[in-house]
Amino acid sequence: MTDKMELLKRTKLFVLDMDGTFYLGNQILSGAADFLKAVEKAGKQYLFFTNNSSRSPRDYMEKLEKMGCPITRDQIMTSGDVTIRYLQTHYPDKTVYLVGTPPLVESFQEAGIPLVNEKPDIVVIGFDTTLTYEKLSNACTFIREGALFLATHLDINCPTETGFIPDCGSFCAAISLSTGKQPKYLGKPFAETVEMVLDKTGFAAPEVAFVGDRLYTDVATGVKNGAVGLLVLTGETHLEDVPTSEVQPDAIFASLGEMGQQLCQL
Repeated sequence: MTDKMELLKRTKLFVLDMDGTFYLGNQILSGAADFLKAVEKAGKQYLFFTNNSSRSPRDYMEKLEKMGCPITRDQIMTSGDVTIRYLQTHYPDKTVYLVGTPPLVESFQEAGIPLVNEKPDIVVIGFDTTLTYEKLSNACTFIREGALFLATHLDINCPTETGFIPDCGSFCAAISLSTGKQPKYLGKPFAETVEMVLDKTGFAAPEVAFVGDRLYTDVATGVKNGAVGLLVLTGETHLEDVPTSEVQPDAIFASLGEMGQQLCQL
């Protein structure tokens, strides 16, 4: 692992995971808000990124504002945003059958993605908390008939205050078992996410640090794509998990609070 202070010094943009990193449930983690102030004081920038495609960027902006942390639209990005950009770039005008929540559907519609319920060119699976058997069955039928199979992100479970619930990756596993087809996943930790962050912000990959509590998504996004991957121990990953992990962080911090304190020493 590289020297912590050197990593913080050369980082110009911090891409922050949300649940388990910046907040837990509806509570900002201790020191996390101070970290944002330290970033701004150091003349650096931050951007929130979540793989959770069940909610819109506006939803997250409202949640953060209620916590006393107002942000602008260009300071929040989701795997849904990455998927929309991927479709616009690689499959303009192709029709899409979307398995997603109303906020995700609205985001696709606002972006001009042509959504259909019959004979789509592409099937997109999101974290659909309104999933029905009809949606699942339709997706399988369309994929068998030749539609391209995409997914907003690979997370298998989503943490809640009462435990884990099935996420996008679980839905895709069922579809793959039924159809024999594997999806192309977007969101973290894939290159399309890093490309979108770089394009939107103008930074180079080595100037960007992806910060989060999950090794296989948050940290992997950085270390596998030429950026930096920083682990915080306020969520899913424990220190004893690191030695056996395929993904190794560039540095480990107890929390965003600790990162903020070290930033102030630069």
